[in-house]
Amino acid sequence: MAHFAELDENNIVTRVIVAEQDFINSGAVGESSNWVQTSYNTRGGIHYAPNSNEPDSGIALRKNYAGIGFTYDSDRDAFYSEQPYPSWTLNEDSCLWESPVPYPDDDEMYTWDEENQGWNLIER
Repeated sequence: MAHFAELDENNIVTRVIVAEQDFINSGAVGESSNWVQTSYNTRGGIHYAPNSNEPDSGIALRKNYAGIGFTYDSDRDAFYSEQPYPSWTLNEDSCLWESPVPYPDDDEMYTWDEENQGWNLIER
């Protein structure tokens, strides 16, 4: 079994299913549908061991696991989410959005403040 993302006419993911390739090829999910395989274990162009944050020797497929609302870019052969904030840029290697200021490297949690272009500490 594999994961497949259905794309609309603008290459936006409308649903993700688990199916066999033969099922997708048969047209059982809609002959006019456009399906692209995606890997549940791929994030930022790296393949991870199942249920782990440890990279493994698996093949990273299409940069990121597809989600509803993601875009499939055939030139990059990648899925990526909607831009979260106008100031964030798409990393061409990972196809992940990056803030103009790196996320703080500590054990705290933060939210992005677009107006002030910085991270705000979430008080616990």
